[in-house]
Amino acid sequence: ILSFQVYIIQVSVGNHQWTVKHRYSDFHDLHEKLVSEKKIDKNLLPPKKIIGKNSKSLVEKRQKELEIYLQTLLLKFPVTAPKVLSHFLHFHLYVS
Repeated sequence: ILSFQVYIIQVSVGNHQWTVKHRYSDFHDLHEKLVSEKKIDKNLLPPKKIIGKNSKSLVEKRQKELEIYLQTLLLKFPVTAPKVLSHFLHFHLYVS
């Protein structure tokens, strides 16, 4: 059985709030692109964990870490987020 965790992350930009749902692998792909295109610190993304990766406490901890990761990215790009980040956060659906 293949199982994976989907993280539900609350996003806030100005007066807009919404949630996005992504697997850790989606965050990893985003991070790889930002590291190569925008020179983001490669250690910014919380590390991948294998042992106990679906335990409730680890999932909750990682969710918080991923929220902080996204908040940090938004602070790094206060005016215009890179296209790959905008797409990841579904800006096209929520911010006019």
